[in-house]
Amino acid sequence: MRVGVYVDGYNLYYGGRGLCGQGTPGWRWLDIRALASRLLAQVPSWTGAQVHRIVYCTAVIDAASNPSGFVDQDIYLKALVASSSVDVIEYGSYVSRVKYAPLAVKAQSRSARPQLVTPQWPIMVQDAQGNPVPDATFMVSYAHREEKGSDVNVASHLLVDVLTSQIDAALVISNDSDLQFPVSYARTKVPVGTINPSRNYLAGALKGQRGEGVGSHWWKQLTAADFQTCQLSDPAASPAGTYARPSDW
Repeated sequence: MRVGVYVDGYNLYYGGRGLCGQGTPGWRWLDIRALASRLLAQVPSWTGAQVHRIVYCTAVIDAASNPSGFVDQDIYLKALVASSSVDVIEYGSYVSRVKYAPLAVKAQSRSARPQLVTPQWPIMVQDAQGNPVPDATFMVSYAHREEKGSDVNVASHLLVDVLTSQIDAALVISNDSDLQFPVSYARTKVPVGTINPSRNYLAGALKGQRGEGVGSHWWKQLTAADFQTCQLSDPAASPAGTYARPSDW
């Protein structure tokens, strides 16, 4: 069984950061091929499953705004290629813009909506006559950097490989609900394993039934141990170069 693996790099990274801790070393130098093989070994129903193709979708960090992040990411991407941890790196892009939103605080429950901040003393909004406006909304503008294209690239590679019979099964590593249609369609053609890389609940749009379409589908949520166990060699080396893990990774 030839298995294609399709990875939303930023979804995987932020999932790992939430599971392992942003300042905790020992999880960022992730070996994608080792992770995929570890996941497949836990699915006895996929008899003879072997990683056939790994597509890693990401975007390059802006060097001007985050020079150290740019250098670390560049080393990691080169290490993935040098160690044959992935077969294809597909690049999206970063966009920066100013956005506007109501001021809010995080709700106590993960499933609850953010709580909007309303005026109360010592900060109160008044109307032209000096009367309090307790139900006013505080609006803020903020610099927003957004990675674009990874979900589209994951979807495109998944569907092309399915429709051209390049794979017999697929692993999709992402919790992005925008992938609902391509993942649902892929399930009509091949068995699909859907991997939630975060501590959050599985996106409702990615849920399905084990027996729908061709059947033999499955779902898994990653753990901190999955990240910590599947690490690249350090340094990662090939004839093209040698790449050492960043010191704080």
